[in-house]
Amino acid sequence: PALRGRAVAHYLAGELRYAVYLLETALDELNRGGLHDPDALLLLYASVIGPYMDMGAHARAAQAAEFALALAPQAGDPALIARMHRSVARTLLAEGRAAEADASLAKAAELYRRLSLRTELANCHWMRGYVYAQNGELDRAEDELRQAYAMLSETRAALYRSQAAVELADVLHRRGKSEEAAGLLEGVLGDFSSERGAVHAAGAHRLLGIIAEDARDTEAAEEHYVRALSLLERAGA
Repeated sequence: PALRGRAVAHYLAGELRYAVYLLETALDELNRGGLHDPDALLLLYASVIGPYMDMGAHARAAQAAEFALALAPQAGDPALIARMHRSVARTLLAEGRAAEADASLAKAAELYRRLSLRTELANCHWMRGYVYAQNGELDRAEDELRQAYAMLSETRAALYRSQAAVELADVLHRRGKSEEAAGLLEGVLGDFSSERGAVHAAGAHRLLGIIAEDARDTEAAEEHYVRALSLLERAGA
């Protein structure tokens, strides 16, 4: 648990490679020790999927997802199983298996609904919105992401709220609502730093750069692109 906690802290700080190193170390220790704790292993495999995906290591993410799915029937914590389904959906989506990704997210959402875990349920709406956006279903994506953003705005999960806002802004821009998208991004940029949510901060600057370029403001566009590159380089993404 201590190693995973440190890994999550480094992941949120944008230090992807170090987060992966810590999670892989914890997995090696558990597997080597012969202590078959399905809940602990499931938590670690689910936790490493996000950093793998952000690093572009899709094959490793897919392998971690397979291990997590295999462990699910032995796990006893429904919140943990729901989280695993949410993480696995990312790898299914990366492999072009959108329908399976959506099915995984639906399972997670139902478990969270039963457990009354509002932040986690909001994250399911967020992830489903991401799946629909990747699949070109922008109206459904906007609806899911608006729900996620509204729910997260009611909680204390400020970083998640801001990250969901970036995903929503991307969909709004793709639907021709660039002004609303830019307003949303400007409103949450202050929630990010090079230490917190670096990958999404870079995504926000990149999108603001595209919007500025579309408006023929090349100077502002260049400034946003430079900031995005700097954040991604520091994160190793």
